[in-house]
Amino acid sequence: MASLKITQTKSIIGSKQNHRDTLRSLGLKKINDVVVKEDRPEYRGMVHTVRHLVTVEEVD
Repeated sequence: MASLKITQTKSIIGSKQNHRDTLRSLGLKKINDVVVKEDRPEYRGMVHTVRHLVTVEEVD
């Protein structure tokens, strides 16, 4: 099954509370934090919400 490598590239300072909560739910706390999640619609939706704060790569 494919996975998503999610990297936080921008700060959460000044962002909406919803975006902060979404990043915390993904397991990201600081700039350059990286998490690997399985490719599921739930994670895709969360990434879509904070797409301006993260970069995403597909890994196998």
